[in-house]
Amino acid sequence: MTTLTAPMLSSLDRCDRCGAQAYVRVTLGGGGELMFCAHHARQHEDKLREMSASIHDESERLAPSQSLADEG
Repeated sequence: MTTLTAPMLSSLDRCDRCGAQAYVRVTLGGGGELMFCAHHARQHEDKLREMSASIHDESERLAPSQSLADEG
């Protein structure tokens, strides 16, 4: 069995809202993908979870207190 993992986000990945470095990748049910900085990921988190989107969060790379998992 092979498990696919999303590649790590890099400094080239940019937030779709403001253009800052993206630390969160959201994969929508239809296959679309959105990138967010930690700020905008937190701002839209409730709506994205309602949509059952897959959220890949690397914001712990900024500081432990800023990751989405810490705010749940």
